[in-house]
Amino acid sequence: MIDLRSDTVTRPTREMREAMAAAEVGDDVYGEDPSVNELEERAAALAGKEAALFVTSGTQGNQAAVLTHMRQGEEIIMDDRAHVFLYEGGATAAFAGVQSRTLSSEKGQMLLSDLSGAIRSQDVHFPDTGLIWLENTHNKSGGSVLPPDYVKEVGLLAERAGIPLHIDGARIFNASIAAGVPVAELARHASTIQFCLSKGLGAPVGSILAGDRSFIERARKWRKRLGGGLRQAGVLAAPALLALKNGFDFIADDHEHAGILAEAISSMEGLNVMNQVETNMILMDTFETGLTSEDWVAEMKRQGVLAVPFGPFTVRLTTHRDISRTEISQAIERIMKSLQQLKG
Repeated sequence: MIDLRSDTVTRPTREMREAMAAAEVGDDVYGEDPSVNELEERAAALAGKEAALFVTSGTQGNQAAVLTHMRQGEEIIMDDRAHVFLYEGGATAAFAGVQSRTLSSEKGQMLLSDLSGAIRSQDVHFPDTGLIWLENTHNKSGGSVLPPDYVKEVGLLAERAGIPLHIDGARIFNASIAAGVPVAELARHASTIQFCLSKGLGAPVGSILAGDRSFIERARKWRKRLGGGLRQAGVLAAPALLALKNGFDFIADDHEHAGILAEAISSMEGLNVMNQVETNMILMDTFETGLTSEDWVAEMKRQGVLAVPFGPFTVRLTTHRDISRTEISQAIERIMKSLQQLKG
C-alpha cells in the first residue's frame, strides 16, 4: 500500500529507533531530561528565538500559544481556512475562551488592508484583538508557502499595533526548503512559532513552541495544565533531535516527487490539479469525472493508494520521506487504473 494520506504517517528510521533506545533521560517536568533540554535549545536556535518548549503535538503547541498570549474574551485574527479554525476541534474557544475573526485569503495570505481594518478599536462593545495568526505552509491551499516579505509586512503591522503574531509552522521545514530561506528568517517577525517534528522530519512524536524566554516559561505551565508535562520524555525527544542534527535537505525530494505526481495527474482525462504545487501536497480535482472525492478515495484504496478527501470533489495526496521515486511511479500507474475502473 502506498500511503499518501499525510506526511504524519512517516515511521521513525532505524537510526531514530536506536537513538530512542540510547537516549539519556530524566524527569522533564523538573527540567531534568538532558535529551529534551538539548532538543529545546537546538530548536530555539533554529527558529531564531530565545527559548523553546517540547510539546506532544502541533495542536497542543498552538493551544499553549493561544492560552499564553491571550485572555478570555479576546479575539484572534486569522484566515478563514486556517488549520486552527477548521481542524483543532474548536479548542481556542473551548480552552482559552477566545473568538476567531476570520478574513478571506488567497493561499493563506490575507490582505494587509483587511488585517489592519480588522484590528479592534478601543470600544466597550468590542473584544480586544489579542493575536494575529499565520500558517506556513498553508494546509488548505495545498501546502502553499507564505512569501517571506509578506510575513515581514504582517509582523511589522502587528508590531505597530502592539499585538503578537503567531505562526503555525507545522510544515515550516517545507516552507524553508521551497523558499530557500532559513527557518529563523521565516520566523523573524513573529512573536512565536509552532512547528511539527513528526511531519516532514519523520520523527514519531512531538512539536516545538518557540518564543522569548518569559513567554516559554508561562507556556510551560499551560503545557502542564493541558496534560503535556511528561517525565522521561528523552525517548521521544531523541529522534527529533537526531532529525534536527542531520538536517532536512531531503525534503526537497518530497517536493520533487509531488511535482512529478502532479504533472502525471494533470495529463489524465477528467482529472485536474487545483493548486500550484509548491511543496509536498497535491489537490486533485475530480469534478470532471462526475465522481466524488469519496468515490475516488475508495477506488484508489482498492488499487493500493491511500489518500484523503479534502472537499466534495477534491482529493489530497501528500508525499513524504517514506515514499520513494519508484513508489511515485507505481502510484501514478494505480491512479490511472483507478480512473479506468471508475469510468467503467
